[in-house]
Amino acid sequence: MPYAADYAVHEPARTEVDAERGPLVLEFGAPWCGHCQAAQAAIAEVLDAAPDIRHLKIEDGRGRPLGRSFRVKLWPTLVFLRDGEEQARLVRPREAREVAHALVAIFAQHDR
Repeated sequence: MPYAADYAVHEPARTEVDAERGPLVLEFGAPWCGHCQAAQAAIAEVLDAAPDIRHLKIEDGRGRPLGRSFRVKLWPTLVFLRDGEEQARLVRPREAREVAHALVAIFAQHDR
């Protein structure tokens, strides 16, 4: 599943995320967030080239428990997981190389 352009309608429970097998990128943000909008081209460029990485785009904000469980404070925040465990984190990426560098943590674990 390549880059997800739209925010998920359903926010998964933390237990669901922790139970995920394989590589997963969680992206926390909001559709009206300027930083989130500015980061989309870089995120899309990298994730479109990695179709075996699952990408969940989660709208975050007050009363949203998943973002709080990951201690998200700024948007966008990308959390790179493998088998439910955080491997890397990236806050407010500006360039594709930043996203690609963080994604290496998932690939490194995934190839073992």
